[in-house]
Amino acid sequence: MPEAPDLDDDIRRHLQHLRVERRLAERTLVMYGDAFKWLQSFAAAMPVPLREVQTHHVRRWAAQLHARGLAPRSIAIALSAWRGLYRWLGRDARVALNPVDGVRAPKGAKPLPKALSVDHAMALAEPPADDEGGNAVLAARDQCIVELLYGCGLRVGELTGLDLQAGGETAGWVDASDATAHVLGKGSKRRSVPVGAMALKALRDWVEVRAQMARADEPALFVSNRGTRLTASQVRSRLKTRAVKAGLPTHVHPHMLRHSFATHLLQSSGDLRAVQELLGHANITTTQVYTKLDFGHLSKVYDAAHPRAKRKP
Repeated sequence: MPEAPDLDDDIRRHLQHLRVERRLAERTLVMYGDAFKWLQSFAAAMPVPLREVQTHHVRRWAAQLHARGLAPRSIAIALSAWRGLYRWLGRDARVALNPVDGVRAPKGAKPLPKALSVDHAMALAEPPADDEGGNAVLAARDQCIVELLYGCGLRVGELTGLDLQAGGETAGWVDASDATAHVLGKGSKRRSVPVGAMALKALRDWVEVRAQMARADEPALFVSNRGTRLTASQVRSRLKTRAVKAGLPTHVHPHMLRHSFATHLLQSSGDLRAVQELLGHANITTTQVYTKLDFGHLSKVYDAAHPRAKRKP
């Protein structure tokens, strides 16, 4: 890519606006600065003045960035920077239109969510042999956390948002008598999911000893050693430690248990709509990613077992 001359006055003033008035992070400013250098290089090579750039120019330059191996996400960031520049120029009528409007970056391949195998999920759910060094209260709490994450497919925010009892407008709760968890999900949307027998047992065990750890006025179901509501980062840390103790060969995080819940349920039932409801997905296309995971599992079974599956190199 040709070297850009000194940054155009419009670009320099816009970067100053982003730095001082918008207070963008330094890393973002660096990425935007690179994007503006690319823009100026492309415009100089045409040549075309920056204020006279048209949509067909932008499409061509985005395609050139893609052809040179720039990742789709990086191209999207560049287009966002360019779009913001022309929007800013348009406010003072320095350009008649925004040439970047309607131009989208190429779609990148979305990595499939990672799920545990059934055997690994069972190993993680098995209570550790050392009982957390003799701390039965901590062990009961962590056991309940694992059972609810994997058994109900909860997001970590939904888990930490659970209260001991119903009544809070912004929190969820578990109704043990009805074997149902009522959670507050994305977009403040409530949903109810069934709670299995193992999770109910873990819940009863935890609630029985929770008072030994929780402050008297703390409404949260799950609390830290300080007696206050457990945070998402603390859940991640505890889950990571538990996975190591269970001998799992991969890093485990809360959302992986949600993926495992969905994958294992879909493999057993094949009911995509039911999985969508249980996960709280607004659009079924979000849930359909688990059909790809399921097919991947079937492909591995086929490749390993069928005598005609292995292809010659």
